[in-house]
Amino acid sequence: MLSTDNAILLVAILLLIGVITTKFSARFGLPSLVLFFVVGMVINKFIYFDNAAVTQLFGVLALIVILFEGGLQTKWSNMRRVLVPSLSLATFGVFLTTIVFGAFAILILDLDLIEGMLLGAIVGSTDAAAVFAALGTRNIKQKLSSTLEAESGTNDPMAVFLTVSLIQLYQSPDSNFWILLVNLFWQMGVGLLMGLLLGKVAVWCINKINLDSSGLYPVLSVAFAIFTYSTTDLINGSGLLAVYVMGVLVGNSDLTYRHSIFRFNEGFAWMMQISMFILMGLLVFPSELIGIAWQGLALSALLMFVARPVGVFLSMIFMKFSFKEKILISWCGLRGAVPIVLATYPLLAGMENGYLYFNMVFFIVLTSALIQGWTITPLANWLGLTGDKKPTVPHSLELVSIGKTNTEIIEVQIEDQANVVGSEIRNLALPEDTLITAVIRGEKMITPRGTTRLCGGDILYVLVSKAKTEDVKNLFIAMKPGEEDDFAEPEGERPSRKADESEAGGSKGTHSASEASPSPDGIAPEDRQEESGAPERKAEFSGQTESVTPPNHSKYHEQREQNGNKEK
Repeated sequence: MLSTDNAILLVAILLLIGVITTKFSARFGLPSLVLFFVVGMVINKFIYFDNAAVTQLFGVLALIVILFEGGLQTKWSNMRRVLVPSLSLATFGVFLTTIVFGAFAILILDLDLIEGMLLGAIVGSTDAAAVFAALGTRNIKQKLSSTLEAESGTNDPMAVFLTVSLIQLYQSPDSNFWILLVNLFWQMGVGLLMGLLLGKVAVWCINKINLDSSGLYPVLSVAFAIFTYSTTDLINGSGLLAVYVMGVLVGNSDLTYRHSIFRFNEGFAWMMQISMFILMGLLVFPSELIGIAWQGLALSALLMFVARPVGVFLSMIFMKFSFKEKILISWCGLRGAVPIVLATYPLLAGMENGYLYFNMVFFIVLTSALIQGWTITPLANWLGLTGDKKPTVPHSLELVSIGKTNTEIIEVQIEDQANVVGSEIRNLALPEDTLITAVIRGEKMITPRGTTRLCGGDILYVLVSKAKTEDVKNLFIAMKPGEEDDFAEPEGERPSRKADESEAGGSKGTHSASEASPSPDGIAPEDRQEESGAPERKAEFSGQTESVTPPNHSKYHEQREQNGNKEK
């Protein structure tokens, strides 16, 4: 029995190892969950742990946090375009995968019908934690990554329903099938409605509660996520679906202390993911895996190359996806924490083959993450389904509301097809009392002036009244005619920065010094003097400042130019 101090030291060491392993996983392209599993299995030799109930409890809590954070990061504008194929994959796809894989399990493991289908149901769904982690830094085309993320966030209810129903049929063979079917629709319907309802409540509460400490807002968001799961589960709804829907709604709303809420949940999700996978590794005894190695390898191969593709192709038969896109979607069906958590259900139900289920599922999850997770990018490149490299923000600003005033700083990224690309700041139809405080272009921070042209890929930090936030966002995200419905990744180079060169080329020498044409990178000569090439630049706004009313942006820049001319 470990003492309290030794237990705390062990937790610290495990978290440190978990964080360090993510560095190796990123460098070698290996999914981090594989390394977390290995860490747990190694520690298993020194610490005996076989408490499936604790693993299930912690696994569910971790899934709540991970699904909520995944929902926060999901853009509804992308998700709504792939909602139909994602839901088809999350329901019919899971059901078909369960049937096909269950048939193979019956043949290979010599199980009866219900036991074989139970194993298929356990591994039938993809895992949100594994998919979010695998796709987070990959440059897979937006259409495909959005489909996979939405599927992984919404297919858990089907897997949970099938698992629980099959266990119930195993224990009570005379259970009514129609009651089980009605229960499925009830769980999904209630989960969706509760997610939307409590998501609205969460957004309203976060924006109106006016807490004394900004550090409490992220805690409040997590509390709402856990509350959403528990209340939905109490009325027999799908708590995991409710949490994901609630996260999507919250993440796509205007929030007080939005940046702090997002960063806190991102770190918290990583901590829960590390702890969960290490704990699951502790529950596995490597010696038991050796005895089922060939069966595990055979079933894992059949899942990856047969069951999952059958589920994908049949459930998307009428969808506008190419053959290559369906191949990649089939290969990206990573298994992770959800199947392992579901594998604890037969254990706790006292089923005869409970440990066989758990060990087999662990083996399948490990090989799936190792083989599929490692080869996603090479396969996407080979199929020609990679898009532009995902942009990252090279500079850091703490985006929090300014005290208890009605003003905040928001971050806006300019897309290549946005209407404002090529426009000078002084010509933008910004609302009154709105000010662009910084323009991030590549590794440069530009002090904005009236003559500064906006380019595709620019990241703007805008000081704006909360009441005008949505208007400002709509101004910068509005697309050029014909671009709104194009969900495919744009081909070719960005037109933004080089377009300015040809536009300004015909008028060289015709402007005064104060109206000089921008250079090819879109930066006016007078702006170039105030660029900052520092790799990190941070501006923080505390919560205890006086009310700020920023000046009108266009008038502000015009006044600066007039003052400069007078000095000359």
